[in-house]
Amino acid sequence: MFVTFEGGEGCGKSTQIRLFERYLKENNIDFILSREPGGTPLSEKIRALLLESKSEMSAKTEFLLFSSARVEHVENVIKPALDEGKLVVLDRFYHSSYAYQGYAGSLDLKDIEKITEFAISDCKPDLVFLLDISYEDGMARKSRDEKLKNLDRIESKGKAYHDAVRRGYLTLAEREKERFVVIDATKSAEEISKIIISEFEKRLRKGN
Repeated sequence: MFVTFEGGEGCGKSTQIRLFERYLKENNIDFILSREPGGTPLSEKIRALLLESKSEMSAKTEFLLFSSARVEHVENVIKPALDEGKLVVLDRFYHSSYAYQGYAGSLDLKDIEKITEFAISDCKPDLVFLLDISYEDGMARKSRDEKLKNLDRIESKGKAYHDAVRRGYLTLAEREKERFVVIDATKSAEEISKIIISEFEKRLRKGN
């Protein structure tokens, strides 16, 4: 089974992934946890280039760099783990590219789809948890956690950009209802975690 976590800035993804990881360990479920971009030495270098660079970067450049990291990740981490029967849990996957570089970055979605299909070799998640939050609420949360001081290049883009990211995610969720679970990320961490575990167990019982 393949599970991914998606959402805008300040949605609480890291917290929920940590809670989900704890649940998996407590229940002796064999899994790997990874992130995008990243997951391999080469992909981590691409991550640094994408997120730490202060230079302007076009949406097309961003997307192609993300896709390059994605190929490495799929071929060297995700596919081997799935072949071994492990649960794969990812912090972001290709839906991020649709939301950030497509809907918010104005790249042609057909171009994104073609390159993504080539990059992932039909390796698609069974379940996507979308933690939905407004830009205002997400930034307020980051402010409380004192994370506004260290925003990366993409986090630093303004409200209009991140509003478009959110709309993009919700559009994707509507189009792929069988795959997405949309969760109100303003709920408490405990409430969200219960929803995630419940939905995961439902899919597990169905044999996904």
